[in-house]
Amino acid sequence: MPALITLAVTLLRMVGELRGWSPALFRPQAGGGAALVGIVWLVPVFGIYFAFQLAARGQAPPRPLRAAGLALLAFALNSLALLAVVTLLRPSVSTTLLALGASSWVAILVARRGWPELGRTLLAYAFAARIPVVFVMLAAITGNWGTHYDELPPNAPEIAALTPVGKWLWIGVLPQMTVWIYVTVVGGLLFGGLALSLKRRFA
Repeated sequence: MPALITLAVTLLRMVGELRGWSPALFRPQAGGGAALVGIVWLVPVFGIYFAFQLAARGQAPPRPLRAAGLALLAFALNSLALLAVVTLLRPSVSTTLLALGASSWVAILVARRGWPELGRTLLAYAFAARIPVVFVMLAAITGNWGTHYDELPPNAPEIAALTPVGKWLWIGVLPQMTVWIYVTVVGGLLFGGLALSLKRRFA
């Protein structure tokens, strides 16, 4: 059910951008522009949902706050790694994407240690959520839709010069299968761990 809800939001976002609906809800800028209609906002919702479901089955850690703390640590380490790469090396956009993709998976491994069961569940959900986006982006890039699904990042001439499939690999497959998986897993662990800790504290 969470995967189906997420797919419905993805399709709604796609239709809304194609038809030029409210810019506050559907923003076509690269990266999505924090539009109100977007699947990223489902991360805390399903992170908490999965956490409570696992806890009901006896698959929660004795200290869920520790799981949230490790997720926060993973986020901090990944952010510092990105800042160091950008500040010290001043890489191109494509190199930055590669570095962030690699560090995102390291962060996932760190965060999952706090609550392995929730980490596995969120990882499965992340792929279920992001694989459809990858194929929507392929259609958008090859069809030149003018949506956030095919908008190139600024100052990336090395990507702009590529074929549509090349652009898709760089701005579609790479970030969706690394950075956005990280956002889903680490964000879900953070909110899930915090929510369960608060529930136990005030139960």
